[in-house]
This record gives sequence, C-alpha cells and structure tokens, in this order.
Amino acid sequence: METTINTPDILIYVHPELSADDRTKIENDVAKRAGVISAHFDHHKHPHALTVLYKLDAISEQEILASVRKYDPSASLVGL
Repeated sequence: METTINTPDILIYVHPELSADDRTKIENDVAKRAGVISAHFDHHKHPHALTVLYKLDAISEQEILASVRKYDPSASLVGL
C-alpha cells in the first residue's frame, strides 16, 4: 500500500522594501518550524515572495503566515 504525503506549496508576499536581512530571518524562522519542508525567497526575480513547501497534516497556512508576520505585519497569503 502506497502512502501519500500531502505537501502543498503556499506563497506569502511581504512588503517589497523589507530588508534582505529580514527576509533571511523569515526564511530561517519558517524553515525551522515543524512540518515545513522548505521556505525560500527568489532573491533575484521576486524578492518579496516567499514560497513554502509544508506538510498539511503537521502545520497550517495560518501558523506559517503568523511566523512571517512577526517580521512584516502586513504579509499576505497568496496560495499556489
């Protein structure tokens, strides 16, 4: 029997003027959360868009968004 792991992607936009240092902090903070597989900004094409791959049964979109909002209270969940 094959086990399927539900690992959706979400996209979170932060303010375009958020510093590179804060974006790095966001990546590190989100990536270390239980259930998050990866979190990264495309620093060249879309530096304000954070892509997060996570395990749906381990963490919610809202928990991930709350981690980002510690650095940018106006961050918004876009989805994928």
